[in-house]
Amino acid sequence: MPDIAGSATVVTPAVLRDWPLPHGADNKNSRGRALVVGGSVPNPGGALLAARAAMRAGAGKVQLVVPEPVAVALAVAMPESLVRGAPHSPQGDLTPAAAAAVETCAEKVDAALVGPGMLDARGAPALVEAIADHLPEIVVLDALALAWLTEDLSRGGRFGSLVLSPNLNELALTLGEDPDEVEDTPAAAVLRLAEKTGAVVTSGSSSTWIGTPDGRLWRTDEGNAGLGVSGSGDVKSGTILGLCARGADPAQATVWASYLHGTVGGRLASRYGATGYLASELPGEIPQALLELRG
Repeated sequence: MPDIAGSATVVTPAVLRDWPLPHGADNKNSRGRALVVGGSVPNPGGALLAARAAMRAGAGKVQLVVPEPVAVALAVAMPESLVRGAPHSPQGDLTPAAAAAVETCAEKVDAALVGPGMLDARGAPALVEAIADHLPEIVVLDALALAWLTEDLSRGGRFGSLVLSPNLNELALTLGEDPDEVEDTPAAAVLRLAEKTGAVVTSGSSSTWIGTPDGRLWRTDEGNAGLGVSGSGDVKSGTILGLCARGADPAQATVWASYLHGTVGGRLASRYGATGYLASELPGEIPQALLELRG
């Protein structure tokens, strides 16, 4: 049996410098526009973390579609963004009726992220189905939005380019496989999901794996225990979103974002200890990390 994990390219600063990101333009419109769809009344912070990460990664404009009761609070918390409130369920998640707001926002965006902060696993597939045809060419699915794919992996082909950012448990659920086996062989699981969905997939723990449908595989080893904190995955998916919006192709954006996610966690761990920092502190470290990687 071939050593799939051993074939991965290990991501280092040298690897990234040989694969430079598109340079950000000098105005907010040409730097790329991103859309975040998600949040919930009990957990609006997931969408906020993702939006902040997208802007810190270089997106020029970010819009959010969130449940109506939290829209004003999020607009105040992130005055750089445009926030639209949309219909929500009694549990506090967006409903399929949010499609109208998504359609309005998505007309001129370059990339969209769906999923951060959502809590209703039963309602998530219906929401994604309702908005799928309104989303832009590049889409990132995270957290409960992945439940839409779990029902039918072939749905990934409905987007021009798709990125999936599950944690290891979500990776197993989406594949319909045993979580212990997926945890034992995450590289192979990432590539299986990439092949079955046509998406770029990133998942892992201390080591993060990034796979593509054509079998390319990367590994980053920058992670630490602190990245297991609530909201960390929202920052990672938001970073992918921001890099896609500014012009990086999905594989490049995902490799860069996975490395950045780990390395900014390492910066914070050096100050606060491996389990002493918050996910909300991660986005502010991204610009300096990007600056240093550019040399």
